[in-house]
Amino acid sequence: MLSAFYMVAGLAHLLRPAGFLAIMPPWVPWSAQVVALTGAAEIAGAVGLHIPRLRRAAGAGLALYALCVWPANFHHAISGIPLGGVDLGWRYHGPRLALQPVIIWWALWASRVIDWPFLRRA
Repeated sequence: MLSAFYMVAGLAHLLRPAGFLAIMPPWVPWSAQVVALTGAAEIAGAVGLHIPRLRRAAGAGLALYALCVWPANFHHAISGIPLGGVDLGWRYHGPRLALQPVIIWWALWASRVIDWPFLRRA
């Protein structure tokens, strides 16, 4: 499920970058290239989760990715940037920002980098 989430998000970054460019903080250089690279990273991570020898690296990479894009999510929320002419409001932004640590944990747990709090049997 996590891999499907990242695959769809990665493809969206590559095929429809306008929304991602709109929420990019102004201090990020080369915005279009960053959006394309993050899309490629999401796709690579999604594929890597299915390759046993790459799984841990993919999970760590996806967790780091989720941490690194968090400022764009804050910028989107605080600046009230509409997407497609729609102001999403705090009913969208609040849960999205609060769930980012869960997404980071999920990437680490799904890739077996960590097993907290659901310990796995050997």
